[in-house]
Amino acid sequence: MSDALNTDLLLIEACLKGDAKAQKELYEQYARKMMPICLRYSNDYETAKDLLHDGFVRVFTYLGNYKGEGSFEGWMRKIFVNTALEHLRKLRDKPHLMSIEDAYMSESNDYSALEKMTEAEIIACIQELPPMYRSVFNMFVIEGYSHKEIGELLNITESSSRVYLTRAKQLMQSMLIKRYGKNERYRI
Repeated sequence: MSDALNTDLLLIEACLKGDAKAQKELYEQYARKMMPICLRYSNDYETAKDLLHDGFVRVFTYLGNYKGEGSFEGWMRKIFVNTALEHLRKLRDKPHLMSIEDAYMSESNDYSALEKMTEAEIIACIQELPPMYRSVFNMFVIEGYSHKEIGELLNITESSSRVYLTRAKQLMQSMLIKRYGKNERYRI
């Protein structure tokens, strides 16, 4: 058993016994790792902080369900993604309309803009996407879910997942053109 897993198991055991110091330590150890997930699924820092809080409430609520198999951090990541998806489901009833023309771009040179952007710039672009586009983009590109899995988790069809991803990429390309110029073709 790795030292990290052993340390996590001891910390989890203390948390399950109600040790507030252990709960604080667990929070401090993982908050920085979970915040980027929350930022990717929200469109502002305050919402991301709320998702972080809600995610940790769930972690502590379901901590007894972690059986010590596999990565504890991976187990937590799933909770945070699911927390963010639940937030998305609440927002889904609020329509977001946009012009399709805004999603198209001019053609020219082809290179990956993501390679030239900082993490903060990438997160800022992702946060500007409408909630469903943002979620599908995150789940497919960053979390590695298949379109079938995304469809099941978001209660949409597999083809809808593909459409949302395509439109998310188009919108991001449009954003990059506005920020960095029209003379480039941005591949996302």
